[in-house]
Amino acid sequence: MTKKGAVAAKRAVLKRRTFTREFKLQVIREIEAGKTQAQVAREYQLSDNTISKWRRELRQYKERAFAGRGNAYTDEARVNELERMVGRLTMENDFLKKLLQKLETES
Repeated sequence: MTKKGAVAAKRAVLKRRTFTREFKLQVIREIEAGKTQAQVAREYQLSDNTISKWRRELRQYKERAFAGRGNAYTDEARVNELERMVGRLTMENDFLKKLLQKLETES
């Protein structure tokens, strides 16, 4: 097996872990209660960077943090959602304008 094939096989075996909003909040609460971040990271087998990211997201987004499938709510996600909606509405408007124009020419 080539090195590239071995890496691909290893990735297929490893599954990215997902965590619930409640779990993330519990981890952060333990740190705020006095445990060190390193202790909590070892206890839950998490990366120190992962916990830092969760704490940063909670500070930034407050009650909107960790919405969805363990993903942080981001302004970028909201912008993307609104851009999709604008695109869909633009297409619908164009369709209706063409339909109206066709009806006017027929009558």
